[in-house]
Amino acid sequence: NNVEANARLCMASAVTGFMTSFGLDEPMGCYEDIDHANVFVTWGNNMAEMHPVLFSRMLANRKRRGHVKIIDFATRLTRTSQAADKTIIFKPQTDLAVANAICHEIIKNDWVNWDFVNEHVSFHKGKTNIGYGTEDHFAFTDKAETISLDDFKRFLEDYTPEKVEKISGVTAQEIKYLASLYGDPALKVTSFWCMGMNQHTRGTWINNLVYNIHLLAGKISTPGNSPFSLTGQPSACGTVREVGTLTHKLPHGVVMNEKHRQMAAEIWDVPVSNIDPKPSYHTVEMFRALDRGDIKFMWIQVTNPMVTMPNLKRYRDGALKDDRFVVVSDVYPTPTTDVADVILPSAMWVEQEGMFGNSERRTQHFGQIVDPPGDAMSDTWQIIEVARRLGFEQQFPWNEHEYIEKIWEEYRRFHAGPKHEMATYKVLNDRSGVQWPFVNGKETRWRYNPKYDPACTNGKAFDFYGKKDNRAWIWARPYEPAAESPDSEYNFWLNTGRVIEHWHTGSMTRRVPVLHNAVPSSYVELHPEDAAELGVVNGEKVKIISRRGEIVMPAQINGRGVPARGMVFVPFFDESYLINEVTLDAFCPISKQPDYKKCAVRLEKV
Repeated sequence: NNVEANARLCMASAVTGFMTSFGLDEPMGCYEDIDHANVFVTWGNNMAEMHPVLFSRMLANRKRRGHVKIIDFATRLTRTSQAADKTIIFKPQTDLAVANAICHEIIKNDWVNWDFVNEHVSFHKGKTNIGYGTEDHFAFTDKAETISLDDFKRFLEDYTPEKVEKISGVTAQEIKYLASLYGDPALKVTSFWCMGMNQHTRGTWINNLVYNIHLLAGKISTPGNSPFSLTGQPSACGTVREVGTLTHKLPHGVVMNEKHRQMAAEIWDVPVSNIDPKPSYHTVEMFRALDRGDIKFMWIQVTNPMVTMPNLKRYRDGALKDDRFVVVSDVYPTPTTDVADVILPSAMWVEQEGMFGNSERRTQHFGQIVDPPGDAMSDTWQIIEVARRLGFEQQFPWNEHEYIEKIWEEYRRFHAGPKHEMATYKVLNDRSGVQWPFVNGKETRWRYNPKYDPACTNGKAFDFYGKKDNRAWIWARPYEPAAESPDSEYNFWLNTGRVIEHWHTGSMTRRVPVLHNAVPSSYVELHPEDAAELGVVNGEKVKIISRRGEIVMPAQINGRGVPARGMVFVPFFDESYLINEVTLDAFCPISKQPDYKKCAVRLEKV
């Protein structure tokens, strides 16, 4: 109940989107969808840089088949835009309104797959005006209410293309064009998204809304028809979502569920009373608690929150307070090891054995290639050693040569049923990867479709078995504005993200000469007209100021990316420019994932 993972910052909204729409986490499709689709829509997702291997596969599909379209739906021009057949720019946060307008058009033009909807879908709504989590101790619980199709139609009346054009900046014609692609029964459509939708104060909602589009059109769980949430980092699925390393989770469920707690207690050989039914702090609130003094001790393993936390200064100052004790396990010195009282040297992935789970539910075993230097060891073995010293030898009886296999086989006991059955250690060791559910020696490529998924048992064309009604849920989720928007004092949007050359905070990639030389430092992207108004040319320094902090950075104009007017974009890989001292720690109230894509700043030429 006191374990959080870095994936809270990148994939939590994807999880809650899956859970609220389907009752189970992770995509129903697979990478093979790329080979079958006629249309790809990237929702706020610069795939050309963030998922270049998959994007190359998309381009190869288009080159091979000729009639394939790529639509880039984004807030800034990127390398994905350069390769796309069409780019549609929307104002930040208004993807919610555009998605609803697409649904409006699909229904208005009778493009709904009525056989699919009548048999496999139900309609629901939740709470609205749900807040942004900017205050300490913020708490929110959604409540689902069943509605009718007619109720859903009435809800969409506020989202005509003409009305949404005024909100989003996307023309009514562009909205109708997008709807026509999703609505054409002859086209197979795959939607891809990542941080643009997940790092969003309504991240759960926008995930729901893209599922709504696919469900209305019946374009789901068949080859080439897939709403596909891509993970923001390697093994966010396998290392977090599947195994339950979030404070409200267990390897097979949630701590609030008594049956789930009982099963975990039996497998772990602990009293069920040891598993608190109440979740503790999610990541943002955990660091707020460290600052307040409600948490005095924190162990941070191979992640770099002193670069990645939004509203960073507060949390760094909290970690440095006299009566706090911070342990950091890492491979390299980072701004997070700078705040540590104790540093434990960790092994790199090539220096240890483990399991990896990717976006298409594929689990892969990787073996140790080289020995770690000095006293470095895997972060998993560090936990085992500490647990033994705390008196838990019985629960951690393994030796250093077999513990990965033993942990994996214990974990498999949590997923004995066909809905999530995992391959054995031996199978994974012998093969290059296996997609779960792995039932009777067979992988599952498309979930909820009985042609491919052995967990389907209702005898129908589809079985959304994650929900008690065996239906996928369409949600009425409204457009609500961002937590902080530009005004007369802070008149620019700030958007943060990544570049292809550097991984996250750059603690590894900035040490690779060819990557460091390619992009040696961070920068602020400006629209050329905004730069001209400021009197700034390429390479000159610009001060970015928010209500939380300020930073001075070099300007980049007409580089690889061009933001819309009134927006700036800053990569966060460079610890010399801690852009998160400027960002806002607002989050989706359902997923608790922060929004790194939207806050208000002003600019000054230095």
